[in-house]
Amino acid sequence: MYSYFIPSEFVRSIFHITPDFLKEKGVKAVITDLDNTLVEWDRPNATPKLIEWFAVMKAAGIQVTIVSNNNEFRVKSFADPLGISFISNARKPLGKAFKQAVKKMNVNRDEVVVIGDQLLTDVFGGNRQKLHTILVIPVANSDGFITKFNRIVERRIFSYLDKKGQVTWEEEV
Repeated sequence: MYSYFIPSEFVRSIFHITPDFLKEKGVKAVITDLDNTLVEWDRPNATPKLIEWFAVMKAAGIQVTIVSNNNEFRVKSFADPLGISFISNARKPLGKAFKQAVKKMNVNRDEVVVIGDQLLTDVFGGNRQKLHTILVIPVANSDGFITKFNRIVERRIFSYLDKKGQVTWEEEV
């Protein structure tokens, strides 16, 4: 059961994920979380650095779809100005939105990575769909109400995995 909470990889931030990094793995598409993965949960728009990251991915032929548990207004108002595909109200870790994103991008599961900052939604959901998962450090030190609860549970999971010698990423996560 705990193996579902172990990401395939850990990187410090979205900006450590480059087209070359992805292409080495045969990846053609990215499913990414929005809040505290791409930007702070309370930041309405993309930063210039993030806009550049999206442009680099697009230029390399790598598709990106945002899959977020947040409401349509939040996700649409963030994604539309960037021309990024999205699925809101995703209900992660349930599998429907992950399957929808893979189908929407018309790729095979082994050509997709899931990037997120949470074990309970992004990693657990991606792993259950047999997708390659990448855990990033949250971009903000604060969280929304539900995420605060999730972080408490995550700390217990991290502690358990660490005791079992299964934490293979940096402690600061």
